[in-house]
Amino acid sequence: MNRLGRAMADPTRSRILMALLDEPGYPSELADALALTRQNVSNHLACLRDCGIVVTEHAGRQTRYEISDPHISNALTTLLEVVLTVEESGSCLDEACAVAGCCDAP
Repeated sequence: MNRLGRAMADPTRSRILMALLDEPGYPSELADALALTRQNVSNHLACLRDCGIVVTEHAGRQTRYEISDPHISNALTTLLEVVLTVEESGSCLDEACAVAGCCDAP
């Protein structure tokens, strides 16, 4: 749980995981689709791989990434369907959340 939670806590890794829900991907394709640098995507994919959340398949000089287990895919899909009720007067405790714009933190 902690590994998945830490992986999803980073907005870039969350975006990568959401992209991989649709289909396996290559770092360069993910970088282009998410408007990120290839190095940034590669670093985040290495983190996700080291945590066991994604696996790789080598095809010549390219490496394809996919979510390691269908249970993770199902759980992420279910999480995307969750509707949160947020108190408007509440403050955001997570700076990344404030940067991402999911709350009205100063």
